[in-house]
This record gives sequence, C-alpha cells and structure tokens, in this order.
Amino acid sequence: MSTNGAPAHRRRGQLFDSAFHDRFGQWPVGFVPAGGADMGDIVAVANAVGDGDDSAFYDAFVASGDVHAAEARRALVAGHRRSARARFLRASCMYAAAYHPIYGTPVDPRLLAAFDKQMDAFRTAMELCDPPVRPVAIPFEGGELPAYLVPAAERADQVRPLLILTNGFDATITDMYFASGVAALDRGYHVLMFDGPGQGAMLYRRGVPLRPDWETVIGAVVDFAETVPIVDRSRIALSGWSLGGYLAPRAASGEHRLAACIADPGQWDIADAIRRFLAAFGVPDADTVDVTGLDEATLAHLSAAIDADREMRWQIVQRGYWTTGVPDLRGFLRALAGFTLKDRVGGIRCPTLLTAAENDPLAADTAAFFDALTCPKALLRFTAAEGAGEHTEAVNRSLYNQRALDWLDEVLRAG
Repeated sequence: MSTNGAPAHRRRGQLFDSAFHDRFGQWPVGFVPAGGADMGDIVAVANAVGDGDDSAFYDAFVASGDVHAAEARRALVAGHRRSARARFLRASCMYAAAYHPIYGTPVDPRLLAAFDKQMDAFRTAMELCDPPVRPVAIPFEGGELPAYLVPAAERADQVRPLLILTNGFDATITDMYFASGVAALDRGYHVLMFDGPGQGAMLYRRGVPLRPDWETVIGAVVDFAETVPIVDRSRIALSGWSLGGYLAPRAASGEHRLAACIADPGQWDIADAIRRFLAAFGVPDADTVDVTGLDEATLAHLSAAIDADREMRWQIVQRGYWTTGVPDLRGFLRALAGFTLKDRVGGIRCPTLLTAAENDPLAADTAAFFDALTCPKALLRFTAAEGAGEHTEAVNRSLYNQRALDWLDEVLRAG
C-alpha cells in the first residue's frame, strides 16, 4: 500500500483499486455536468469497493442507486418534484454503472435487476418533466425499438430540429441522455434516444444481436420521427458514439433524409482494427489476411491470449460474443468483418463530422475515413492536454458537446 492508503500500482487519475473496475467506475464522471452523478457519489462507491471483486463493485453501485431512489421518493412525497427528478436521474446513473463487469451469457440475473431499476428510475424522472415525457415504441421489423423522444428545454410544443442519438456496443438510453442528450436539449434540439439491435433492452431482455446495416435501423427511426408534429423534418441529425461512430455514418450512407451526421470517433472499417489486433499477436501477414478464414491453430493461440487478459476477455468474450450473438472467436471475427463502410462511403451525402481523441485506438483510421468522404465534412481532434484524449472524450463530455453542437448549430442553421 502507498502512504495515502491507495494501492501503489494505481495509475494517476485512477479512483478504483482495480484498473478493470476503474474503466467502468469512472463512466459517471463524464455525466456529472448533466446531473448523472456527482464526484462524491463515485468516490464513495470506489471506497466501498476497495479491493473487492465484481460482486462488490455491483453491490456498491446498486446500493448508491438505492440511496438516491429512496431520497427521490421522500422528496416526491414532500412535494419537491425538482429534487425528486434530480435524485431519480442520479439513481439511474448509478444503477447503469453497476453491471458492466458481469456482462456475458448466460445473462446474470443481477444485470437484469439493475437494468430494470435503472430504467424505472429514468422513466420516473422523465415523467416528472414539465410536460411529462414518456417512453415511446418505434415500429421495427414486426417488433418495436424502445425509445424516448425528449422535447427541447422550454420549447416542448415548438417545431425544432431533432438530434437522434445512437449507441455502440455497451451503453444504454440513459448513458446517451447524460453524455449528449442534456446538452442538446439545452441548445433547443428535440432528442430521440433508442435501443437498437444488440443494445440495452433489445439485447438484455430480448436477445436481439447487433447488426451492421444501421441504415435499416435508422430508416425505421426516421420514419417514426417524421410522424411527430414537433419535429422539423428537414433538420433531422444523427449522432453516434463509440461503435456508434461506425453505425451513424453507415446509416447516413443509405438513409438520405438525414440533414447531418456525427461520428464520435469516426470509424469506417472494423476489420482494420481486427488486423491491428492480429499483428500485435504475431499473426503472419496480418495486414492482408482474411480475418474470416484463420486456421484453427491461430484461433487457439489468440483465444488463449484473450482468456489470459481480463480486459480482452471482457471486451471479446463477455461483451463481444454476447452482443453479436456468436459462440466463439471465429464467429466474432466473421461478424465484425461485416462492419465496413469502405464500399459505401460515397453514399454519405449529408454534412458529416468525425472526431478523433488522441489516445483512442478506435480513432486510428479516422483521418483515412475523413479523406475518403466526399460530402461536406469536418474533423475535430481532442487531446489529453485538454482532458479529452480518451475514447469518446469520456471524462470531458462538456468540451465534446460544446464543439460538436457548435458544428451542428452552424450546419443546420445554414440549411
């Protein structure tokens, strides 16, 4: 132990003893400006977890959510609706942070319990808006996508531009609300957030896997949006973060009713990222190899390396296999190989913004993607020196939102 009581191995800026837990435990830090949490909430959870395991991590975050939910209910009984709404939002944020380490199949009942609490708290907070906001269902391929359409702050009855927010691999509606939704609402945008295939309730409750053809998904979302009287049909924009930085421009390549697209970070071919992974493990000719046809010996070597590294095992086995609905590494590589825009990039016609954070490996090909775009385009770079150098500018979402929404304001105003 170090002299201040923190483990000697803890890296600078780390709150949780375990670096693995810190990855997930600091998610709410980026949501502080939007009312998702306060630093005290996160520090208290980190102290409660200590050197505990994934169960301790889960229990501490759920306990924090329970405290906020109980305080919210007391405030509501006392007639303090604003305080109750704020506490329900913080409860939803804490519940959402609890279950990432226990991702995977078979689905852990604790994950479903926390997710249900998360969405119940969020639903109650939305109902306490003025006017109340309630969940909506977007028709999609014989079923429905769960969604929220939240009107702009103090402009609920006005026809306004709409910003559609789309997730990637492992966030949910509430994460999008805190990460970008609140900032967009304050700017006067109506905001539509939804769980698509492989995301949130579509994955957790319905077992629907992720798919690459996001133009099909967003086509259904835009169909719904155009039925909403307060939506300006000529100013519908789409923003995606994390893997959404591929999904959003993929959608724009086929859905031409979009007036603008934001990709945070810009990604156009997931197979390129796979090849860098293969090269790191010494796979011969990794830059040209067919990632869908690796031999069994190579797959066994890679699987052993993945299982030996907790972070990689979580990313690939726990999250990746589950989200894409595959049983093994070969299936996962085949699934990801379909996530490509290289043969569709010319179909992106609307003004498009790409972002690239300095230390984000998923932004490795953003510059090449930007060069390939033929539409009106912009590239925003974020650095570690300004506290925004990590994936999706995770702990400085305020800076990201300021710059990205300034761009969107200019594009839609010009349109």
